[in-house]
Amino acid sequence: MNLCRLSKPAQIFTTRSLFNSSRMSLPRDVQEFLDGYPGESNDRAIKSNYEFYSNRRRCRPDNLLIDEMHDKWFGDYEKLEYKHGFIQWLFPIREHGMNFEAQPLQHHELEAMKADPQIKARLLKSYDLMLDFYGMRLLSEDTGLLDRAMPPRNYEARYRNLVSHSHNNLRISRILKCLSEFGLERLNAGFLLHVLNEQSESGELNTSMLHSSMDRWWANCIRNAAEREWVGKQIRQVRSGKGSFSRDMYEQALARRKETGTLDDSAKLVKDTA
Repeated sequence: MNLCRLSKPAQIFTTRSLFNSSRMSLPRDVQEFLDGYPGESNDRAIKSNYEFYSNRRRCRPDNLLIDEMHDKWFGDYEKLEYKHGFIQWLFPIREHGMNFEAQPLQHHELEAMKADPQIKARLLKSYDLMLDFYGMRLLSEDTGLLDRAMPPRNYEARYRNLVSHSHNNLRISRILKCLSEFGLERLNAGFLLHVLNEQSESGELNTSMLHSSMDRWWANCIRNAAEREWVGKQIRQVRSGKGSFSRDMYEQALARRKETGTLDDSAKLVKDTA
């Protein structure tokens, strides 16, 4: 028996109206993200994000190089919870944040950063840092498959922290947008479907506030329209009580995408019933 995956009694929350309203009208920041930030500026004099991720600029106000932050802050949950200026540096996007000492990502920075393997490796370390903070761990960089953090980490305590500190919901929206911008959007479905599986099968991460953030913001931070719709469909089925989303379904969906390029198994179903 895998003791790490014992289930809690399922908790049911009525969030169907929240999700239906999200289908009618996306939040403005999500729509701008999906549209690729039309009308954005590209100030070539701004290069702080590129320099930070090149390990040549210290972030403000915390005065750390990115490699120092990765080393010193991994597992330091107090810092990660109560400091609020680092997230804009670790996950730069083409939007203003609450840290006015950080700059929105510029298009010229994005192109240079995407072309640098060391920078992309550092972005994955940033993702690992925050996943650990949220009680999760990345099993596959190729598929985005996640699982609960393993002992000595206490995933239950981290899950409780996530549902009780709602500012992390905004952080997760930023993380997903950033991963998408940097060509790592395959990780987004891995995160979303892990959370959905925890909600559906184990009653974890299952509050109305988290549902609202997930259904309106997180699930729409996928630019691939077919993938966004497939993930949304799984969420709607779970929210409506018409279906569940098991660990096997989660793992199979990501494996299928790696093999066929899509999460959708409808082509296989047609073949099986032909």
